[in-house]
Amino acid sequence: MLGSLPRDVHEITGDLPAAPPTSAVEVSGADMPAGDWHAYGSTGQGQRYSPLNQITPANVANLEVAWQFRTGDMRGKPGDPVETTFKVTPLKVGNRLYLCTPHQSVIALDATSGAQVWRYDPVIEGELALQHLTCRGLSYQAPSGAGATPAAAPTETVVPASASGGTLPVASAPGAVSACPQGKLFMPTADGRLIALDPDKGSVCSAFGKGDGQIDLLANMPNPRRGAYYSTSPVVVTKKLVIVGGTVLDNVSTREQSGVIRAFDINTGALVWNWDAGNPDVSAPVAPGQSYIANSPNSWSISSVDEALGTVYIPMGNQPPDQWGGRRSAAVEKYSSSVVALDLVTGKVRWVFQTVHHDLWDYDVPSQPSLVDLTIAGVVVPALVQPTKQGELFVLDRRTGTPVNAVAEVAAPQDAAQGDRTAATQPKTALSFEPSRLTGAEMWGATMFDQLACRIAFHRLR
Repeated sequence: MLGSLPRDVHEITGDLPAAPPTSAVEVSGADMPAGDWHAYGSTGQGQRYSPLNQITPANVANLEVAWQFRTGDMRGKPGDPVETTFKVTPLKVGNRLYLCTPHQSVIALDATSGAQVWRYDPVIEGELALQHLTCRGLSYQAPSGAGATPAAAPTETVVPASASGGTLPVASAPGAVSACPQGKLFMPTADGRLIALDPDKGSVCSAFGKGDGQIDLLANMPNPRRGAYYSTSPVVVTKKLVIVGGTVLDNVSTREQSGVIRAFDINTGALVWNWDAGNPDVSAPVAPGQSYIANSPNSWSISSVDEALGTVYIPMGNQPPDQWGGRRSAAVEKYSSSVVALDLVTGKVRWVFQTVHHDLWDYDVPSQPSLVDLTIAGVVVPALVQPTKQGELFVLDRRTGTPVNAVAEVAAPQDAAQGDRTAATQPKTALSFEPSRLTGAEMWGATMFDQLACRIAFHRLR
């Protein structure tokens, strides 16, 4: 047993073939320079690939810290939930890095020196009904014309004025507005707003929203509460649209906000379409005075987009309460814990692939789908690779949702809480990292008595 201490028995190592170097990566609206990173997954396709090759296995041990930047953001402020986390993936555009902090500050840094160029505070006020406080990243819309990058600017802090009696905080101080000639940064806030910022100066984009650079994501929401719904993840950016999902409170009630997916005009912020898993056949913009479906499945993770195919790919969660599903509708059953492909123009469903049937374990689809092209039997197949919390890697044809690698329906353990049921089978892929089933012999303890106690506890589990 002591011999197992220095090694991780769960580690799986391997090598991937090297990708050919390229000088630029195609992104919406511009050719992205090889050294840039314009989206959470590098591009909207979520491939997380950089062609840079100066760092190799032979020299990585020689790397030294070039600079450090401390955001000053600390957990433990009044109203912070337990899950107050720093999860940001910075964007790099030209010689700028852009990031956000858990308490919703947006910061621009000089990529060479690490010096702060500007800082924007959206002024989150009041008590928020939060379970998670984080910001996984910003979204960037490149300006029209290839390769434009923000110009240099002096260090500054853009701090909006406080709210004064309105339903939303004021998004900018007087005069801190811009036509945003250098494109836009999109920042979703914990109180349910989406703010458009000028990457050059950190001021709000005056043409977005109603002249104040923001839109209210609680518009038309059922049971609205600030903090109970917001986008913890960066939004999807296309040439014409900004597409927004969001998180809702888990296991609190059956009267939470909608998990609706919405597409807004990227220049004006006007609503173009909305798709709600609770009402999946209607995607026309909701009528004034009407609400989306309460408590419908949401998408809190990062979506991917293929503009050539005209499709956005949404990783879905399930309906609150996550661990009990005795009253779920047919639509909820179909779209929970699934990957859903929506038409970019209409918001209509093109296909859906479910990774967990009747999810009772909070097995939300947790990560951005990666869109890759695979050569299979001499034919190039546009594919989508979707990891899951269970260690499955579903590989689908992203045109149709048809599995590229084998998917089998495997008999699943039964027995559910009163009034609920358990799905008879669950999908398993040929490409799976699911560990082998544990046995009593694999229980560990520092002494034989510890191991015995562990085995007893193991055999008591359902």
